[in-house]
Formats: sequence, C-alpha cells, structure tokens
Amino acid sequence: MRPAQSALRKCPAKLPSETALRNCPAKVPDSSPQPECRDEPIGAYCDRVSRAEAVLSHARQVWATSILPSLCDYIRIPNVSKVFDDQWAEHGYMAEAVELIHNWCAERAIAGMTIEVHELPGLTPVIVIEVPAFGDGDPNDTVLLYGHLDKQPEMSGWRDGLGPWNPVIEHGRLYGRGGADDGYAAFASLTAIEAVQATGGSHARCVVLIEASEESGSPDLPAHLVALRGRIGTPSLVLCLDSGALDYERLWVTTSLRGLVAGTLTVQMLTEGVHSGDAGGVVPSTFRIARQLLDRIEDVATGRMLLDELHVDIPADRVSQAAATAAEFAPVADAMPFVDGALPMSPDAAEQLIARTWRPSLSVIGADGFPPMERAGNVLRPFTSLKLSIRIPPGCNPEAALAAVATRLTDDPPYGAHVIFDGREAGPGWNAPSFAPWLDDALDEASTAGWGRPARAFGEGGSIPFMGMLGEQFPDAQFVVTGVLGPGSNAHGPNEFLDLACGERVTAALSVVLDRHANR
Repeated sequence: MRPAQSALRKCPAKLPSETALRNCPAKVPDSSPQPECRDEPIGAYCDRVSRAEAVLSHARQVWATSILPSLCDYIRIPNVSKVFDDQWAEHGYMAEAVELIHNWCAERAIAGMTIEVHELPGLTPVIVIEVPAFGDGDPNDTVLLYGHLDKQPEMSGWRDGLGPWNPVIEHGRLYGRGGADDGYAAFASLTAIEAVQATGGSHARCVVLIEASEESGSPDLPAHLVALRGRIGTPSLVLCLDSGALDYERLWVTTSLRGLVAGTLTVQMLTEGVHSGDAGGVVPSTFRIARQLLDRIEDVATGRMLLDELHVDIPADRVSQAAATAAEFAPVADAMPFVDGALPMSPDAAEQLIARTWRPSLSVIGADGFPPMERAGNVLRPFTSLKLSIRIPPGCNPEAALAAVATRLTDDPPYGAHVIFDGREAGPGWNAPSFAPWLDDALDEASTAGWGRPARAFGEGGSIPFMGMLGEQFPDAQFVVTGVLGPGSNAHGPNEFLDLACGERVTAALSVVLDRHANR
C-alpha cells in the first residue's frame, strides 16, 4: 500500500540550531546542503525528480537534524569492545550506547516497525529491528541490514583539539572514535528504510541487527544468531555498513574481506629481572628469542608470510579487477600517513591492492614486559610478550592457520625458553558472490544519483566476521558491503573521522538498493 495523506511532509527550512545539535561542538558542514523546502504530496515531488534524488534529500535532512547530534552523543561514550574491557557490563558504557541507539531508532516514522534489545546471559546485547514489507515488497522475502556499536580503544596520537571521546566537526568531517566504524550504521539503516517509505518506494521485509562485540571478533554474535534464527529467516539480500572506500567520489562496494588469526606470544627466561651488567651475554634476551620465533613465520626482509596454511590461490578475476582499478585510481599507499621519505612495501599499485586483500600479513599490535623508557633501568627483563595480528586471505581456513602459527612459534624454543602462545582467536575471511544484474544496475543508479559516477568494487583488507558467518549460512544471498571509511578516515587509529557527505550519500544509496530489490 502506497503512502497517502500521511506522506504529506514539509522539509525544515533551516539547518539545526545549536540547541538541536545538543552541544555538538561544531556547525553542520557546508557539504551537507539544506534540503529543499516543499509542501506537496511526496508522490508529486517524486514526479518532478527521481526517487533517488528524493531519498538523498530525505537523508540529508535526517542527517542534519537528527543523526549528527546523536552521533556526537554516541562518540562521547567510551564503549570499547569487550576484549579491551573485561568489566564492560559493570562499567555500563555499552548499555549507554545501546540505549542511545535503541531510543533513536524507536522514534523513527517507519510503518510497522518493532525493536528490542536481545540479551543472553553473560554476552553483549544485539539490537533487533523488524520492519514488515512495504509497498510492492514481498512479505516473504527478507533483507538483513547489519552494523555494530562497540568501538576500538582510544589509541594515542590524536592531534591537538581532537580526542577519541570528543566529537569535533571540521571541513565536513566528524572526528571521534566509532562514528565511522561504524556507529553511524544503525542511524543510516533506519533512515534508508524510512526514506523508501517516505518517497513512495517499496522494500521487502527488513531485519536490522546491530551487534556489540564486532571489534572483539564477534564472539557473542553466533549465540544470538542461533536464538534469532526463526526471526531472521533466509535473507536474499544482506546490507553491511562496516567497510570502506578507495575515494569519496562514488559508491564503493567490497568484494572480499580478509580473515584474522591472533594471539599473544610470551617468551620467558628468568623468574625476575637481573642487572644487565651481570646477565648480558650470559642470559639470552627474551626479545631476541621472540625475534627468532617470528622469523619462523615471516620473512623479515620482505614481510612475506612463510607458512603454507596462511596462503590461498588468488582468483584470476580478483587479480584482473585489481589491475583495472590500479590503472584508474591512485595507489592505496598514497593515502597512508607516511613520514617523509618512507616507502610502501611495493611501489606497484595493483600489487598493493592484492597485498591488502589476498595476501597474509603480520602486525605486532601490542607489547608487555617493557617498562616505560623514563623508568627503564639497566636490567635484563625476565619476559617479553607480543600481541600478534595476522590477516589471512579469503578462503583460508582460520583454524588450520591458527594451529600452524601456534605450532611453529612454540615447538623447540631456542635456549629452552618458556614459550606460550595464548589469547588465541581466529575468524574467516569472505569472498562475495557475483552481483546479480539487477544489483549491478541498482548500485550504479544509487552511485550516480549521489555522486554523479557509477559504483565501483574492490577488495578490503579488514575483517567483518559476520560476513563470513552469513556467507556460509546463506550462500544464495546477494551481499552489499559498503561504508564510509575512505582515505584518511583511519578507523582504529588516531584522528578517526566520518565524512558527513559520504554518510548521507551511502544512506540514500541503501534506499535505492532496497527499492530496486523489492521490484527486481
């Protein structure tokens, strides 16, 4: 049933006042133009302009008047993921973020919507939103929309005037931890559904899942999926807003994601620290032993991972896609904040795209056993602990990869050192199925309406464990994995930002895809 008199709406004539922004510490950026004021049935408006333009106007209005101030409030909440805060329930920050997003979603003007916070003992919650089919949408068909609300920890290095829990808007960018990765997802998903209905479009039954453990590898999500299996059903389309873009000039859709193998390597030689003048040259340094162990899994000269269990045969179509993208766009290394004179591992643009998507790589992301430098005496330390993060390509078996890494690091340790590899975790990568013709057309339409250019696809180097879970569970579904993490947005690092114009356009693009899916 199409909206009738209830669809008669007026756009606000002004951007939100400082009061409406609830003290968000900046103005709405100029890149988010005011929605055109109108006083006419939405159907007549859609006769004058395309529905794609109408949903973009709607998205801009909602972002300016409602999403932006709420995102500022969300950024202020230090709701780091559970792996970084084992007292997350006692601290209450996660519950505060859940309440903020739940309350915002509950106020949306969406026909038939139900919302609840799904809780299981000892686990982080999931916000579950169900919206019945609208317009010509099939009530027996389902679209699943996914996002998360937990955050990475603070990280040092934020520039003056910025901070992880301090929302600041500069030059059309909202700075602060978690806004782009991906606290905006719930707001954008509901606004996209609302825009479909407000502009007289159609959508199938929609289920929105916003989880709270993604930045920990989604350990709590499988139990929720089992409990919610009957409500989720069998989606034919999955929309995920936790990915990125190679530029801000078009809609980017992710074709693959890497998986993750991680753990903490600890090497111990002494029961206590000993003066280095006494022990140096007699007792092996635990740091040197750790370096030897890492040499077993990584070629230190090239960065190539040495274990066969970490590699896959790269599909020929992904290699050709990388070459085509590299020929048209700047190398991804150009967006990295290198110090003067520093160089990427490879100067070849196509190889950079393949390396960040289809090759395994090791990062040492944390260390323990080291005193701060200003407190470091001449002591040979008793142990060294290194937290390892290994990205693995799509199709790589994460459990087999983890087992191979653990065995290679701990077998026959040098000098009889005590070596353990604990805190282990593993998650799969994901390779998208080919886009159906209707979806290819819808993505180009959405991108052209929002950016004036057709959509492009690329492989992403990060992990979204949920995609691997869903890919196995729903092999026949179409997937649209997209997001606002473009050049410089620096998710997980200092100075993370969300490009607000990109957020508006991605929101509108979802609406176009939902409508085209319902009418495919």
